[in-house]
Amino acid sequence: MGVTKQLYQLQEVDLELESNEQALKQVTSQLGESQEVVRARNKLALERQRLEELKRQQHSLEWEVDDIVTKLTVAEDKLYSGSIRNPKELANLQHEADGLKARRSKGEDRALEIMEQVAVKEAGVATLGSELGRLENEWHNEQQQLMAEAEQYKKLISDLKQRRQHLLGSIDPSAVGVYQDVKKRKGRAVASIEQGICRGCGISLSTTQLQQAKGDRLVQCGS
Repeated sequence: MGVTKQLYQLQEVDLELESNEQALKQVTSQLGESQEVVRARNKLALERQRLEELKRQQHSLEWEVDDIVTKLTVAEDKLYSGSIRNPKELANLQHEADGLKARRSKGEDRALEIMEQVAVKEAGVATLGSELGRLENEWHNEQQQLMAEAEQYKKLISDLKQRRQHLLGSIDPSAVGVYQDVKKRKGRAVASIEQGICRGCGISLSTTQLQQAKGDRLVQCGS
C-alpha cells in the first residue's frame, strides 16, 4: 500500500477518533445531578417546611382554644352555680365569660382557616412529591443510558487508538511528520484529487503535481 493511501487511512482514523472523543466529552458533561431535579427537590423541601409551620400554628391555636374553653367552663360554672350573689362580682364574671367566648370564636375561626391552608398545602406537597419522583426516575434512566453510551465511546476510542498505533508502525516516520505538521496547522492533512482539483481547497493542481500524486509521492498543493 502506498504512503499516501496509508496517510489517508490514518487521517480517517484520526477524524473518527476526534469525533468519538468529542461525543464522549459531551456525554460525560451530562452525567451527574440534574438541575431540574435539584430545583424540584428544593421546592418540595421548602413546601414541606411551610406545611410543618402551618401545622405548628394549627396545633398552637387548638391548644389555645382548648385552654379558653377550660377557663370558660370554670367561669360559667361559677356564674350559674348560684354561689355568687354579689351583683358586681356577677357582672365581672359575666364580662369575663363574654370575653372568653369572643376569644374562643376568634380562635376557632382562625384554626379553621389554618386547617384549610394545611389541606391545600398537603395536596400541593403530594403533587410536588409525585413530580419529583417522576423527574428522578427519568433522570436515573437517562443516566443509565448515558453511562452505557460513554462505555461504548470508550471502547470505540480504545479500538481506534490501537488501530492508529498499528498504522503508525507501518508508515514512514518522515511522512508521518509531514502529516502531523500539516494537520496541526490546517486541521486536515490529506485530501483526495478529483478531475485535477484538490478537494481540500478547490484549487487545480499542476500537471507535475498530478503526476507526482499518481506516483504515490507526497504532494502539497499551493494553497
